[in-house]
Amino acid sequence: MVFGQVVIGPPGSGKTTYCNGMSQFLPLIGRKVAVINLDPANDMLPYECAVNIEDLIKLSDVMAEHSLGPNGGLVYCMDYLEKNIDWLQSKLEPLLKDHYLLFDFPGQVELFFLHSNAKNVIMKLIKKLNLRLTAVHLVDAHLCSDPGKYISALLLSLSTMLHLELPHINVLSKIDLIESYGRLAFNLDFYTDVQDLSYLEKHLDQDPRAAKYRKLTKELCDVIENFSLVNFTTLNIQDKESVANLVKLIDSSNGYIFAGIEASAVEFSKIAVRPVDWEYYRAAEVQEKYMKDDEIAFD
Repeated sequence: MVFGQVVIGPPGSGKTTYCNGMSQFLPLIGRKVAVINLDPANDMLPYECAVNIEDLIKLSDVMAEHSLGPNGGLVYCMDYLEKNIDWLQSKLEPLLKDHYLLFDFPGQVELFFLHSNAKNVIMKLIKKLNLRLTAVHLVDAHLCSDPGKYISALLLSLSTMLHLELPHINVLSKIDLIESYGRLAFNLDFYTDVQDLSYLEKHLDQDPRAAKYRKLTKELCDVIENFSLVNFTTLNIQDKESVANLVKLIDSSNGYIFAGIEASAVEFSKIAVRPVDWEYYRAAEVQEKYMKDDEIAFD
């Protein structure tokens, strides 16, 4: 059984930086890592990838040959990859014995909540290669400073979770830069735990553009709260402790914590119910570390 991560998120959320950082961190804790670049638009990789989709298809070639824009070109590339899944499978098979897999996907969000190509690729690999994958969905932490953008991020996260149907971790990336984006209306745990969204209405009303769509926004917030699926953990990819705590969460979600254990049901139960010692780190300690008290507006 092989474990890994499906790294997704909007453009600029830090997916490639995340894969680079994670590929350096995991060997420090004894894991042999293989990064699989499935973003045909990413031609400047900071990491060494074991498999590169550009060996199969290039976005620039697709755009030139079919007169497509970047978005249409990426959809075409994912469709082509799905139809040539045997190529990817053959590239991955030599890595299955002893590697932990990191899949770096494109930043076009439609691929993960609207189109089925990327999901089909993932599901076929899971079935054929017996993979245990967790979707790691990165969202730039600066969206918390704008109520409208934050609600959009929540809606995107929820849609992606429902569409992919994988173990799923939503991450506020670049958390170390959050105070440079301006004041937050609430404490950080309001945003990580997705607390009562009605408190955002007053702040949305301060923006004439958002006030115009107040009723729509309220309905969208109701949808998010009714599902009650979305929350966030935080990440500073340059902080080993922050990365380690995220890895613990991922390992719990995809079952890596049970890998290699041959014991009784009692031993499995002990692991499953052990204290979650990183819970405080997820919000309170992060706020203390990266945000000043006077940067929070308690209106």
